[in-house]
Amino acid sequence: MKIVILDDYQRVARELGPFDTLTGDEIVVLHEHLADLDDLAAALADARVVVAMRERTPFRAETFARLPGLRLLVTTGMANASIDLAAAAAHGVTVTGTAATGSATSSNTAELTWALILACRRHVVTEDRALREGRWQTTVGTDLARTTLGVLGLGRLGGQVARIGQAFDMRVIAWSENLTPERAAEAGATWVPKDELFARSDVLTVHLKLSDRTTGLVGAAELAAMKPTAILVNTSRGPIVDQAALAAALTAGTLAGAGLDVYDTEPLPPGDPLRDAPRTVLLPHLGYVTEAGYRSMYTQVVEDIAAWKAGSPIRVLTG
Repeated sequence: MKIVILDDYQRVARELGPFDTLTGDEIVVLHEHLADLDDLAAALADARVVVAMRERTPFRAETFARLPGLRLLVTTGMANASIDLAAAAAHGVTVTGTAATGSATSSNTAELTWALILACRRHVVTEDRALREGRWQTTVGTDLARTTLGVLGLGRLGGQVARIGQAFDMRVIAWSENLTPERAAEAGATWVPKDELFARSDVLTVHLKLSDRTTGLVGAAELAAMKPTAILVNTSRGPIVDQAALAAALTAGTLAGAGLDVYDTEPLPPGDPLRDAPRTVLLPHLGYVTEAGYRSMYTQVVEDIAAWKAGSPIRVLTG
């Protein structure tokens, strides 16, 4: 049986996952992203099992139609907006996922969120570049203490970020569509209406799941409502923030900065306006990319494949 692992950019899948336990199977690892459907279909033509990395590769009805031999699609994570689960079922494809387990794999995105916040507020990337070019102290940073952290989405990740904000002596406010004042208080935050969240935040950080309801939730109007001294950080999903509107706000100087780990299209295409937008720290979707996180994900990928081969699939995703 042919198993294809997609998007192993760092060439670590075989090292960090116990794929050797899948004896008798042919395992192919692809290290470059295949964005074109024809290229993807050709690479996966004989695959019985495909392992997808997060939401990087869309699997829609037209994709499944080009892959008649595919029977198991394993995605890292327990939700993937890029997979049409109804289409998968219609084509006889089982879809399974992996779950975050343990503090080492459940805190990685929250930790990176704070790396971006601090890098933006203290101009870490700018000063690193300036020092290497022979300059010394070219910027003035901004304190976090006694400023306001706005958390858009106070779930597991948002709650972790909020608690760290309290350790920095920040005032923490939060909003999401289903958040209650009581739930916000449990996380040490104060519930505020949506418009107040954008108007009051000195740092606004996004922690929502991508859905039809959240796509474009942070648009031009919301960005215009923010302080010109505020920064926006997104380690959730790119399409939640209107990328063009964000680039325009940064270029116009109506927003002090942005730290981004996610984008509408990944990898971020050459020529995208965000690449040239000022006062930005841009990372290539590293929130979940840690050794512990990868070991957990790839171990569960192998578990999913083994269970499916045995006729008892686990962690099955259904629409």
